[in-house]
Amino acid sequence: MVIKLRDSVTIIDEKGEETEFFIEALFDVDDESFALIRKEDNSMFLTKIEEDQGEQYLVPVSDPNKSSNILDAYQIAVEENPAE
Repeated sequence: MVIKLRDSVTIIDEKGEETEFFIEALFDVDDESFALIRKEDNSMFLTKIEEDQGEQYLVPVSDPNKSSNILDAYQIAVEENPAE
């Protein structure tokens, strides 16, 4: 059995609570950077990577239409360039 380890990131929410997420994908669409992250319970989240004064922040993409368009573009890119 092959076990693939994923990079993880700990996110601290506005209440100071920490949650570990696994990074499933990092990609750019229209000059913006995004991360597809997964919690241990396998729930997935699309986040935009933003920078402020040298710090990176993951901001949820809350607009369902924008999220769908971004994920569609990501899926097309994956299908065009499959990983080995």
